[in-house]
Formats: sequence, C-alpha cells, structure tokens
Amino acid sequence: MSKKKTNPDHVRRRTRPTANDEVIEQQFQELLSPAVFNQEAYYRSLGMRSRILNLPLMVAALITLLWRQVPSVHELTRMLNREDVLWCKAVKVSQQSLSERLLVFPAILFERVYKDLLPRLIERWNQREARPLPPAIVQARAHFAEILVADGSTLEALFRKLDALQEVEVGKLAGKMCLVIDLVRQLPKELWFCEDAMTHDTNFTQQLLNFVGCKTLLILDRGFYDFTFFARLIDQGCHLITRLKANATLETVRILTKTEHVRNTIIRLGSGQKEVPILTVRLIEVRFERTWHRYITSVLDPEVLPPCVVADLYRRRWRIEDAFNTAKRLLGLAYLWTGSVNGIQLQIWATWLFYAVLVDLGDAVADAMTLPFDRISLEMLFRGLYHFTQARHKAKASDPIAYFADTQNQDLGVVKQIRHPIPKLDLRPYPV
Repeated sequence: MSKKKTNPDHVRRRTRPTANDEVIEQQFQELLSPAVFNQEAYYRSLGMRSRILNLPLMVAALITLLWRQVPSVHELTRMLNREDVLWCKAVKVSQQSLSERLLVFPAILFERVYKDLLPRLIERWNQREARPLPPAIVQARAHFAEILVADGSTLEALFRKLDALQEVEVGKLAGKMCLVIDLVRQLPKELWFCEDAMTHDTNFTQQLLNFVGCKTLLILDRGFYDFTFFARLIDQGCHLITRLKANATLETVRILTKTEHVRNTIIRLGSGQKEVPILTVRLIEVRFERTWHRYITSVLDPEVLPPCVVADLYRRRWRIEDAFNTAKRLLGLAYLWTGSVNGIQLQIWATWLFYAVLVDLGDAVADAMTLPFDRISLEMLFRGLYHFTQARHKAKASDPIAYFADTQNQDLGVVKQIRHPIPKLDLRPYPV
C-alpha cells in the first residue's frame, strides 16, 4: 500500500514550549511595550471592554507563543495560568475563552502595534553603521527615497479540527497575503490580505499605487506584469525593476552597451492594443555562465542604475521569498490557529511583528560582527536563542548580541558560510 501524502508543514514536531529567559524577555518588553500601550485608547474606542484578555495580554501571549514555540493554545493557556509573560502577570483563563478570543480579537490592533513599532526599528537600524551595505543598495539609495519589494504568497490549507470549520471543504486554502518589504532594512512595510487564495498578484496593484511614494524604486516579479500598472507607477514619480516575459513584443530604440556578458538597450515595450500603453524602458541582459537573464527597468539613465546593479537588485528580490519562508516554516504561519478571517489576519500580523523583532536582532548581530546583514541566518539565530538561554543560566553569557558575535559560538551557524566566491559588482554604467 502506498503511504498517504501529508503536508510536512502540518506535522507538529514540538510537544512542549522552550524555556523562558529573563534577558530576552526584557528586550521584548523594552521594544514592544511602548507600541502596545500606545494603542489602548484605540482599543477602548472599538468598544472593547477592559477584560482579562485585553490588548496587552493578547500581544504578550501571542509573542510568547511564537518565540517560545508553544505547541498549542491548550499549552498556552496552562502557561498563562502559571507564568508571568512579558509585561503581564499570571492570570486564570480558560482554553475556551482564549480560543474564542483568537477568533474575534480585532486584527487591526496588532497591525497598529506593528506600525507604531516600525519607526523605532528604523531608527535603531539607522544608528548601526558598522555593518556594510551591498554596493547595489548603496548605489540605489543615492537616487531613491525607498527601495521596496512586493510579492504575494498563498496561505496553507485550513485545518478542520475546530467545530466552526467542519463544513469547510477539505484542502480549502486560507487566503493570500501581499507583502511589501524594505529591501535596505529587510523590514516589512505593509501587508494586505485577501480571502480568495486564487486571486492574482495584479489584484493588489491599486493598494501598491496608494502605498508607494514619489522616488520609490519598486522591485517586482512577473506576477505583477501589467503595463497599465507600470505606466501609473511611472506617472506618480516611481520606478520599477522586473523580469521581461519571454513572449514580450518590443522595439529597439537605442543600444547603449553590447558586450560578451552585458547588453543594455532602450526599448519600446508592448503592442499598443486594447488601450494598453506602450512603455519606453531599458532592457538589461546579463549572462550568468551560459544563461542570459533579461530585466526591464523604467530608469533609463545607466548613470543612475548601471546594468549590473539592476541585475543585482533584482537578485535581491529573493529576500522577500526568504521572509515568507521564515514566517511560514520557522515561525509557524503554515499552521493556522483559527479558521475565522479575523483570526487568520491576527496570526499574520502577530507573526510579522515577531519577524521584525528577529530582523532587528539579526541586524544588531551583523553590526557587532561588521558583516552584511545577508550573512546572518535568521533561522539559526532563532534556534540559537536556546543556546544563549543555557549559557546565561550557567553565567557564561549576559547579552545575546555579544553571545552570537563571539567567535567561540560560530558553530551555531548564525553566520552563513560562503560556498561560492562572490565576484565584485561592476558599477560601470557602460561596461566594456
């Protein structure tokens, strides 16, 4: 007999939460508590009562659930009954009350906490100057106010263990999210959710147009390939980088560079049919080994974005895929707590809130080691919190940043190994 296929993301390997650590918990408190308590007035404006499971406790509970890898709501209830978590004292709550609260607690409160925290995370990033930035990022930052990456990701199938989901068809996906991250700081900037898991990425284009400001460079994959969207972005003072489709209709206007490895051309793109605009863009073709990769950008001046810089920036678009992978596989967003739309959004925002704090820690470690942030593995950093806790309990460590930066702890894998030498980026606008 053949084995029944299972989704490995739905295999719950944890049976108990990890141990608490006062130092890590204190850092969470210092970073998150101001943003949480700033939302209490808004919490009351929603008509929410000052009950036991209020905003501070819900944020403390869900952040604890994530960072201590609590395996279930049932186990989380036990912890709340017995332990102080972050800024909240132990309280008596029932599993039923907590489960119901997860279904209806307004997700917008977690969204507002995150957006209140974001400026502080950016300020902390700006204060770190020891870790180097990639040359392509430095080049682009000189000309653009923001460098953003946007992409969509489908959430996994809903579990049917809750009574509320027994009528839901087996395998029904939980929806789709569209995320925008700051490519410079690696922090999520905005998020939208759609209940329809099969919706196309282009259905988020209006939200993107409303969100991005002037002098923004937006890096997109081909899921957002829409000439009308591109034209509207350019009209409002933004620029874009994306991949060229294989069947694109184009007309060469002027060849800027043509070498053995790089071709840089001004082209007109599109057929002009069905009122779709024809775009004047720059086509960059870069050969990696035997394969030519083709990119288009609305930045026509190679002095602003040299051709190899465009290719490198698009390669860094993969950072958003890494972010999705970390959120789903490492932080458990592939395993949904509830089946309500609000409950799913609550988990999404709680997960990205914790992810941003993890990015902040990773950037601090990179700065302490004078390494680019890309060299830090967020997965191994997260897993390394256990080892820091053990070392601190033995009085061998007191600060997580110093602990992870210590050369004696490099076996933890926090610093990624360089498997292949990285060639120096060609910053010339007209390579020869």
